Amino acid sequence: MKPVLDPIDRVSEVIFGVLMAMTFIGALNVASAGREEARTVMIAALGCNIAWGLTDAIMYVVAMLTERSRARMLGEAPAEAPRLQVDDLRGALAVFLLVTVSTFPLVVPFLVFGELATALSASRLVALAMLFVGGWLLARYAGGNRWLAGFGMAAVGALLVGALIALGG
Repeated sequence: MKPVLDPIDRVSEVIFGVLMAMTFIGALNVASAGREEARTVMIAALGCNIAWGLTDAIMYVVAMLTERSRARMLGEAPAEAPRLQVDDLRGALAVFLLVTVSTFPLVVPFLVFGELATALSASRLVALAMLFVGGWLLARYAGGNRWLAGFGMAAVGALLVGALIALGG
């Protein structure tokens, strides 16, 4: 079975999920004011990415139907109204799963470490590593410099983490 999402879409969805979870976990640290409630962090980050994954999946379906409607209007597709196809649902499910599953590595440190500050640092390191791998994979697909792209994507994450810390997260 042919993948519905191309490599750029797959890696991008994971990167979006990681960045979103990083932002939420950092914001939760501000809101929790130092309480060590790993369960709360885990549920909140996962809930955030489930909600975003669902939103992103629905928008994927909307985009597919919009593209078919445009093709019909331009005479590039049959005259009948565009319909939802099985591949649209497969793509939406893939988007949802990629965004949601990308949260788990970031919340594992909250299960492993009892102290919130340690768990938060470990979660941020995991996120930066995942962003590095995402940049690396995108560059490999595009034929670019893997190291540069990996470090560049991790740098974007580091800037985000820096902003979160500066804002109290």
